[in-house]
Amino acid sequence: MNRIFLDVHALQTVPPSNLNRDDTGAPKSAVYGGVPRARVSSQAWKRATRGYFKDAQLLDPAELGVRTKKVAELLATRIVNRDASIEEADALRLAAAVIEAATGMKLAVPERKTRGAKAKAAGEEPADETPRSKYLMFLSARQLDGLAALAIDGAADITAYLKDKDNKARAKQIADTGHSVDIALFGRMVADSTDFNVDAACQVAHAISVHRVENESDYFTAVDDENTDAESGAGMIGTVDFNSATLYRYASVSIHQLAANLGEGLREDQAVSTPVRRAVEAFVHAFIASLPTGKINTFGHHTLPDAVVVTLRTTRPISFVAAFEEPVMAEAGSGHLREASARLAAYIPDIERAYGDEESTRTWVLRVGSATDKLADVGEEAPTLSALVEAVGGAVAERMEKPA
Repeated sequence: MNRIFLDVHALQTVPPSNLNRDDTGAPKSAVYGGVPRARVSSQAWKRATRGYFKDAQLLDPAELGVRTKKVAELLATRIVNRDASIEEADALRLAAAVIEAATGMKLAVPERKTRGAKAKAAGEEPADETPRSKYLMFLSARQLDGLAALAIDGAADITAYLKDKDNKARAKQIADTGHSVDIALFGRMVADSTDFNVDAACQVAHAISVHRVENESDYFTAVDDENTDAESGAGMIGTVDFNSATLYRYASVSIHQLAANLGEGLREDQAVSTPVRRAVEAFVHAFIASLPTGKINTFGHHTLPDAVVVTLRTTRPISFVAAFEEPVMAEAGSGHLREASARLAAYIPDIERAYGDEESTRTWVLRVGSATDKLADVGEEAPTLSALVEAVGGAVAERMEKPA
C-alpha cells in the first residue's frame, strides 16, 4: 500500500507539577537550544496513552494487550477459565510450556522468590514458585486466548504435544498474529527470539518545554492529627521538586506499518482499512487527551492541549520542534503559549514549502483560546476533538483505499 504518515503535534501548558521523575525524584529535563528545558519521556506518555485506551473505553479489551513478566500466571488463568477441570498448578505448567514454545523465552522462578524456598523449608512462609519471564512480555488478548486453547488441546501430555513440529509451529503462529492495537502501535521486542519482534508503527518524541525551565523545590510539613497541645512540630517534613512549562509534544504513526502489524480485517467481511482506521482514531484521541500521572495527587495538573496540529502526508514524518530551538521568551503578562503558537504558525508553512508535498498533505487544527489565533490558518479547522478524530480517521481510510 501507499506510504502514509500521520504526525500529531500539540502545545500543552502544565502548572507546577512533576509528571515524570528522574532517579533523584526531580522532574526530568534536557538541554535544547543551549538552555535547560522541562522534559517528559516518550515512555511516560506512551504508558499514559495505553492506559487511556482502556480508561476512556476507546477500544474493547479484546483489542488490547498486556505487558507483564507474569505472563504464565495470566495464561494459566485463561486456561482454567476455559476448562475448570484443569487444576491451577497444572494450568501454570501448561502455560509455561506453551509460552516457551511460542516465543522462545525461558521462564524461571525469580531469584528473590527462590530464596523463599529456604523460608518454606524452615516452616516460616510458603515460597512463590511461579515462573516469570526475564523481561516484560507483550501479548494481545487474542494471542493469549489462542495459546490457552492450544494448551488445553495438549493438556494430556504437553511435552509430547509441543514436540510435534506442526503444534509448535501453531504456537508460534498464534503468538505472532492477531496483534492488539497497542502492540501494533508501540511494537514488541523479545531478545530471545527476534522473529517474534514487532516493529513499532508509532514513534513518540520526548515532550520538551518551548522555553527555558529551572526546577523548583517545595518544602512541606505534615501535622500528626493525634498530636496534643503539648506536642509541637510537624509529624513529617520533606521536599518535592517541580516545574511548570508549555510543552511541545509530537508523535508520528506510519499507517502502512500499522496496517502490516494489524494484518487483514478482523472479520472476513471487513475491509482492511477498518481496523486501521479504528486504531488511528483511538491513538489520536488517546495521545491528545492522555496525561502522565506522576505526583498528580500532589499537584492536580489536569490540563489538555491548547493547540493540536495533525498532518497526513506521504513523504516522511516531520517534527516541528525546531521552531523552538531558540527558546520562547515570555512577554510581560502574556506567558509562553501565545508566542509558541505564533512560532509554530510561522514555521509550519516554511518547512512544508521546503520539504513537504503540498498536493498530498492534509492538515487539521484544533485550538482553544485567543492565544492560539495565529494557528487558525495552518490547516482545516476541527472545532472539537471528536470532529478531529473523525476527520483524520476518514482521511486515513480514504488514502488506504487508493491504489498504490
